[in-house]
Amino acid sequence: MNSVVVVENAYKKFGKPGDPAWKKLLTRKKAENGSRPSEGKEQTKNGKSEKGLVVAVAHVSFSVQEGEIFGILGPNGGGKSTLIRLIATLLLPDDGTITVFGHDVVKQSMKVQQVINRVSVEASFFKKLSPMENLVYGARLYGMARKDTRQQVVEILTRLGLEERAINNPMEEMSRGMQQKVAIARALLSRPRLLLLDEPTTGLDPRSKRDVQAVVRELREEHGVTILLTTHDMNEAETLCDRIAIMDQGHIVALDTPENLKTRIPQNGHPVTLEDVFLELTGRPLVKEDEVEPVLE
Repeated sequence: MNSVVVVENAYKKFGKPGDPAWKKLLTRKKAENGSRPSEGKEQTKNGKSEKGLVVAVAHVSFSVQEGEIFGILGPNGGGKSTLIRLIATLLLPDDGTITVFGHDVVKQSMKVQQVINRVSVEASFFKKLSPMENLVYGARLYGMARKDTRQQVVEILTRLGLEERAINNPMEEMSRGMQQKVAIARALLSRPRLLLLDEPTTGLDPRSKRDVQAVVRELREEHGVTILLTTHDMNEAETLCDRIAIMDQGHIVALDTPENLKTRIPQNGHPVTLEDVFLELTGRPLVKEDEVEPVLE
């Protein structure tokens, strides 16, 4: 099998030690004008000092094979979404290299963007427009022929469980779960060779989750799409993914098939779960935290 994604020693940090030059200049000018700069106060974000460094991805290496569903499992704030943004060319790595189908994400970002699409938990739309109008607009940005677009939109949205009457209603009238389905449909319109799914089923009800998971399997089995999925849903990771990388605090602490990961710890009289594996590897349970990963403003 060929490697679709190759990540070698990827490193990404946020923030810089000390104040930036513009802030030092502003403070000096205030002092010259008689204003006393505030002392002893330091802005913080996500509980971490703005003056310190937040390492989101810490020298990570792995590869994703063609046709594989590869999962990245870990808590919110563990570095998963930052890693997806690096692969999607939305962020630049501070060190290391990442290639997609042999194209460097920094030096050949346009070529990478032509073969990927991404679905995130923060998908945005024109809320006054309908799913049909949003997706037709997106298809035009992809350079798709208008003639076939509407039919494809209806097919994809109904496959994801949307009723036909909802396809032409404003997005603002839809639940967040239904909007997430439209985001997935928008990504599928461009027929990507690599689909990056960042917490794709967050906020969906159990039935909608099953619909999305069925489409993910269908994309791989019928269309050969390679899928990289981030999640903190244990069942989703175990049922969907061929291999799983467990990520915590910017590091990959284990990488293997779900079955092999579970053989790393003793059963102790009960079936081993991926949550047991995470607890054994990190010393703490995998919980849904309120902490979010730092993003560029």
